[in-house]
Amino acid sequence: MNRQAQAAVLFLVGAAVLHAGLTDLYLRYVKAGLRPLLLAAGVVLIMAAVATVWYERRGRGEAGAGHGHVHREPRVAWLLVLPLLALILVSPPALGSYSAMHAGTALQAPLAYPSLPATDPLPLGVVDYAGRAAYDHGRTLAHRRVEVTGFVALAKDGTPYLVRMALNCCAADAQPVKIGLTGHIPPILQPDTWLQVTGTYTAKQTKDPVNDGRIPFLDVTAAKPVPTPHDPYDESWNN
Repeated sequence: MNRQAQAAVLFLVGAAVLHAGLTDLYLRYVKAGLRPLLLAAGVVLIMAAVATVWYERRGRGEAGAGHGHVHREPRVAWLLVLPLLALILVSPPALGSYSAMHAGTALQAPLAYPSLPATDPLPLGVVDYAGRAAYDHGRTLAHRRVEVTGFVALAKDGTPYLVRMALNCCAADAQPVKIGLTGHIPPILQPDTWLQVTGTYTAKQTKDPVNDGRIPFLDVTAAKPVPTPHDPYDESWNN
C-alpha cells in the first residue's frame, strides 16, 4: 500500500470514529463514558492522515527536484477502504435475545441497596430490580409497583424473560441480566421486542440453565411495547 492509500485509510478510520462518537452509534460498541476518548482518537487519526499526505507530497517534490523515480503501487490496494465505508454507513444492531439466551446471567449480589424514591410506579433498571429481588428478598420492593424496561427473550420451555445486556467496557464483554415474567403477560411475545413492564415483586426464582445463576421474577400487571432506547445497554452495575 502506498502512502496515499495509508492516509486514506487513516482518514476514514478517524472519520468513522468521529461519526460514531458524535452520534449515538458509539453506544453500540462501547460504554457512554468512553465518548471523550473516541473523539480524541478520531481527531488524532485524521491529523495523522493529513500529516502523511503532507510528508508524501514533500517527498515527491524533493524526488522531482533530484530527478528521482517514483514507484507506484497497485491501485487494488484502495479496495482496503471498502470495509471502512461499511463501518461508516452500516449501523450494527445491539446484542439481543440470541446472545442473551446463550450466555448465563451476570447478576451479582449488590454491595448496597440505596433507598428508593416514593414514585409510583417506581422506575427501576433490570439490574437494580434483579439484584434487590434475588439477593435482598424484595425487602426494599415490598408493596411497591415497579416499572422495568428491557427486551424480550424466550427460554426453550417458553418462559419469557425481560433482559438487559450489561457492559463493563464494550459490547464484546456484554453479559445478560434476566428477569423472569409471570402474571398478566401479553399473549404474543416476539423476541427482541422492547417492553416497558409494570408489576410487583414476587419471591419466585429460577436457575439460569447456562450457569445456574439466579433469575428472579416479576409479577406483571401491565406491559406495553416501547422503542429501542438510544442506549440499549445497562452500565449501572459498574458505575
